[in-house]
Amino acid sequence: MEAIVLAGGKAERLGDAAQGKPKPLVSVAGKPLLAYQVHRLREAGVERLLVACAAGSGEHFERDLAGLGVEIVPVEEPEPLGRGGGIRFAAEQRRSSGTILAMNGDELLDVDLDELVSTHDGSGASATITVFPLVSPFGVVELGDDGFVTGFTEETPRLPHWVNVGLYVLEEDALERFPERGDHERTTFPELAQEGKLFSYQHERTWLTVNTPKQLRAAEEFIAANPEWVA
Repeated sequence: MEAIVLAGGKAERLGDAAQGKPKPLVSVAGKPLLAYQVHRLREAGVERLLVACAAGSGEHFERDLAGLGVEIVPVEEPEPLGRGGGIRFAAEQRRSSGTILAMNGDELLDVDLDELVSTHDGSGASATITVFPLVSPFGVVELGDDGFVTGFTEETPRLPHWVNVGLYVLEEDALERFPERGDHERTTFPELAQEGKLFSYQHERTWLTVNTPKQLRAAEEFIAANPEWVA
């Protein structure tokens, strides 16, 4: 089984904490951020990982992710292709056809990948996206129909919406519709949704993105509190 990971992030907002590395290779609790996801992919049977990365960064991924039990295949983009273009370009290096996982490389995500793929297979969809409940960073003011305030919810409440976490299961016909340059979430996925070919997998456990020093500290604290994540 093969998978694709988007790993072109430059970690500019992480500043000195990135130490000049691509964002997926930034150290979290002594390991590259992406190493935690590689471990989960290996446990799900992935043997070959195509890393869509910026030109000149491939050797960093080969070196920093060596020895994790998965063949690391950097696919350097000749120029920035966007997320959809990056997935499509990396997919050209597959050894097999058919269903493939694709994901972001700058997150900690404890999705049950076997269950995700099984759910996708049972749906008959061309693609399945993993979604997460939207939680407000602010307290919520509750209003009545007459405009009077009826109450407050101070603890970051869950809202009645879902957001895309960037982990997909893709069939061949979905991949063929990815743009050569640009964002699949603006083109391919809305088209598939309109045609009834896009399914969702609802995930409600861990989803941590690492874009800022504050988020990096949160990831470090999470790993310290959850040693089972350490491969």
